[in-house]
This record gives sequence, structure tokens and C-alpha cells, in this order.
Amino acid sequence: MDKICHSVDEAVADISDGSIIAIGGFFTAGTPVHLIQALARHGAKDLTIICQSVGPGNEDISQLVIKGQIKKAICTYPFYRSATKGAEHPFENSVRAGKIDVEVIPMGTFIEKLRAGGAGIAAFYTATGVGTVVERGKEKKMFNGKEYLLELAIKPDYTFVYAHKGDRAGNLAYRKTARNYNTEMASAATITIASVENLVEPGDIDPDHVHTPGVYVQRVVKIERPQNFYPTID
Repeated sequence: MDKICHSVDEAVADISDGSIIAIGGFFTAGTPVHLIQALARHGAKDLTIICQSVGPGNEDISQLVIKGQIKKAICTYPFYRSATKGAEHPFENSVRAGKIDVEVIPMGTFIEKLRAGGAGIAAFYTATGVGTVVERGKEKKMFNGKEYLLELAIKPDYTFVYAHKGDRAGNLAYRKTARNYNTEMASAATITIASVENLVEPGDIDPDHVHTPGVYVQRVVKIERPQNFYPTID
């Protein structure tokens, strides 16, 4: 099955208001900047964005903040450690003003919630966060004399990923640390959209080197290697 889209704008064209979108990448490594920019042009609003960071190291998402497209952010590293930088950043200002809700999740729990979503697991127990603000509103249970929190799986409507190489059937290979959250996010979503730097034919990627099988990917779009990770925000 040929899953090619002719442009990033075509790939995101059906995203509706209120969608839940996971965005791969760890700071600038493996971030699908072209798809984020296309989403900003598309203009869908009331979005829930699931990503590693919204401000620090991921300034493309700031376009979505400035245009008022984000309703909620679920992330692991939302704010700058510097109070001065935070006070200047549109995301932190929007959170403080009550315009955007933010849910901060410990990094290991974050990726496990996504992995569970892809594996068909509704929820799991973890000891991470017990005795902290993380446990607020969550069910607790004892196992072998130790408390655990119930964490629900994350199932996005869409996932955006960036791959070093991909074929027309949606098989993807990431490069080094750019793999990060992309594999789990790709498996968790209803529709995964892959931006690929090198588009090849099915069979050109060694099966042992496929990190995301094509069964998890619905759309593939060829993009050029990102050159500017900190664009001027219009």
C-alpha cells in the first residue's frame, strides 16, 4: 500500500478542532518540525498536544501557542529553569493566564503510558510519584507492601514523527538519539504521520533495521533535512 502524501499540508489537512496529537522528538532531536509548521498553517484549535517539551528546545510548537491552537499540553519538561526566560515565553505566560492547561508527567511514566496505548494495555501501576503531587486524583494500591499509582494509557488521535529513512509502505528507521519517543508514539496513535528525510522503496530498509513497522504508519511525506530549529515566529 502506497501511503505517500505529496506535502506536509496535505498530510495534516483532516485534523479537526479538539484533536489529541502526540509529537515525537527530544528537544531538537527527531522533532517533526515540518509537520508542526503545517499544523500551525492549518489552524486547528482546542488541541491537546503530547510532547517532551513545549518551550525549551522545541520552539516550533510556540507557533501553535501564539496562534491560540493549544488547549492542553501533556509533557515532561514544560518550562525553562530560568525565571527570566520563563517570563518571556508565550507558553508559560499562557499557562499562568489560564489559557492552556498543562499536565506534567515523569519521563518514564510518560513513555510507558504511550507504550501501553500502543500495546492495547488500558492502564498500569507504577511506584513513580507516590507521596508527591503526581499522585493527586489517582488510585493507589498496595503490592507486596509497597504503594503504586494507577496510570492510564495514552491513545492520541494523531502522532507526528520524524524518521531518517522511510519507505512507501510506512516502515521507518530513525537515526541514533532521534529515535527517542518516536517509536512508542507511532504505535499509540490512531493515525501516525511520518515525515521522512530519505524516501526509499519497500525492501530497501533491512528488516532488522526497521524501528517502526509500516502497520503503525498511515501517512508518509518526504521532507528536506531541517536547517533551522529556531524559526522566527510570525
